[in-house]
Amino acid sequence: MLPIVDRPTIQYVVEEVVRSGLEKVVLVTSPDKGDIEGHFTHNARLEQHLRESGKLKELQMVEEIAEMVSVASVRQENPMGLGHAVLVTESLLAEEPFAVLLGDDIFSGDVPCLKQLLDAYETCQASVVAVMEVPPEAVSRYGVVAVEPVEGSDDRLFRVRDLVEKPAPEDAPSNLIIPGRYILTPGIFEALHATQPGAGGEIQLTDGLKGLLEREPLYAYRFRGVRYDAGNKLDYLIATVQFALEHPEVGEEFRNYLKGLRL
Repeated sequence: MLPIVDRPTIQYVVEEVVRSGLEKVVLVTSPDKGDIEGHFTHNARLEQHLRESGKLKELQMVEEIAEMVSVASVRQENPMGLGHAVLVTESLLAEEPFAVLLGDDIFSGDVPCLKQLLDAYETCQASVVAVMEVPPEAVSRYGVVAVEPVEGSDDRLFRVRDLVEKPAPEDAPSNLIIPGRYILTPGIFEALHATQPGAGGEIQLTDGLKGLLEREPLYAYRFRGVRYDAGNKLDYLIATVQFALEHPEVGEEFRNYLKGLRL
């Protein structure tokens, strides 16, 4: 719920879902994060207050948020890793492919990152993960893929041959890391059930993907656009500045303010 300009971070993620053409969202939350679920549902008392106060612009914004997408939620009672967070959705998602979007990864670009992955899925009809290049010294913070080119495709689609979770730079198979966007087939649930917990008792999605790779193909797509890690202080500040510059109401005035700074 940390805001970037005038919207909580999670709203940018859900808006990416909507812009990509999907209509249903399942939020995986913890027991103390009911405000995330509440943000995407109607609040009759707030809406009535805004209506009576004549704040019709704010009322329209609140109503649009509640109506932008169909939202369900499940609780992850204990933080047992990203793989476990995917597992708790099994009863809702086990029958068809689905997308996974991490709430602290924000993407910008002419075509949403998720839409690019959906298009890649239509091409390969298998699970697809977004990938991006990072400096070698940064690979130890992410899941990293070993890949090979897909014959006849552009230089953005790859066949995944292996995955390593947070390797040391000298052990990394490449500098292609997985940020927080995935299209996964239902086979991921069987793979995650067979995945042994790692450090801290957590089930890592990267380990589950290694198991999935033993059963079916897995692809990687090097997306076009920019990714911001809102869980990183510097990236959060950069994202705030960038989205503020693009904001239709305050962008021009904010740009003029920045130009006047003596740095």
